[in-house]
Amino acid sequence: MKHRIVILGAGYAGAYVAGTLARRLSPADTEITVVNAEPDFVQRLRLHQLAAGQEIDAPQLSEVFAGTGIRLRLARVTAVDPERQVVAVADADADGGELGYDTLLYALGSHGDDRGVPGVAEHAFDVSARPSALRLRGRLDGLREGGRVVVVGDGLTGIETATEIAESRPGVSVTLVARGELGAPLSAGARGHLRRACDRLGITVLEHTSVEAVEAARVLCADGTALPSDASVWTAGFTVAPIAAAGGLAVTENGRIVVDRTMRSVSHPNVYAAGDSAYAIGDNGRPMLMSCASAGYTGRQATEAIVGRLTGSKIGHVKLEYPGNHISLGRQDGILQFVDHEARAKPKYMGGRKAARIKAGIVKMSLWATSHPTFGLPKRKHRLATASDASAEKAVA
Repeated sequence: MKHRIVILGAGYAGAYVAGTLARRLSPADTEITVVNAEPDFVQRLRLHQLAAGQEIDAPQLSEVFAGTGIRLRLARVTAVDPERQVVAVADADADGGELGYDTLLYALGSHGDDRGVPGVAEHAFDVSARPSALRLRGRLDGLREGGRVVVVGDGLTGIETATEIAESRPGVSVTLVARGELGAPLSAGARGHLRRACDRLGITVLEHTSVEAVEAARVLCADGTALPSDASVWTAGFTVAPIAAAGGLAVTENGRIVVDRTMRSVSHPNVYAAGDSAYAIGDNGRPMLMSCASAGYTGRQATEAIVGRLTGSKIGHVKLEYPGNHISLGRQDGILQFVDHEARAKPKYMGGRKAARIKAGIVKMSLWATSHPTFGLPKRKHRLATASDASAEKAVA
């Protein structure tokens, strides 16, 4: 009987791991199934562009995985039972069912967190998923000259969304609400560059401002200010689905799966996690941030661990680091913020068109690597270890 590998989620982490495992493991021994709710690969790094009115590539996963032997199941994951080693799914046009697994990779990512603020779920838009980004795009398309957009949240997603909308739709006014100082994690030089970009694009920035409610036509701040809004965009944080916690996996308070250095669940050894769903400690001793870069590093480490354990070979260690902040400020401007080993901003940064081109190149490279899983297909794939070999490896793992 073949070893069943089930991968939940086909984002940057899940799609990469699926393709790489298909390249490296023999189909004579393994069966790889990817479960994803959407039929296409979503470039989450560019959803703010999609919302602003631009077209972005969305390769069909059936075409991405063509020729790899990977089975694609278009369904929504509803539950995980690690004791029975099954995943419950709900298909779009069927009743769903269960999938059994021998090895599970959990890479369902994250979604917007309303932080319990009244009215966010009912009245605010977000750019954490393709459907929600398209809903925001539809609202923006319906705004007249002088329409008002309020973006709540001054993290990288909020900054990129506000600047993209302001550049793509100069007929609307954009307000960016920052809980603290705008660009606080950046160096002084980068913060100055960010402020100049907001001024150039006509963005009104409200710093040290908390939002206590979102209504249909306005955003209410804790200091009593009411901001008129025709489209309120919520980017004030991300969280994960409660599926892992409900299934009994060891998780953090916010539901991320606690993993060891190899991305293996500390509570269930045949479950791995990668991307935003994983609570992994980086080489600097700090939790890795939710980001595309972290998805890449944790995905590669999970791949090395799965291949190593299944084939009885040495498990390679991938660097777990945070390379820096890559921020787009529209299509013609950007910031590359260099960081130290502790992920703190260095004085050095790069801004302007060159930074924008580098960010665009990184995004393009990420898409190409994910959508070409057969590139570099090895002539000889690894066979799984025998039962005795696997037992010996497990004893020392």
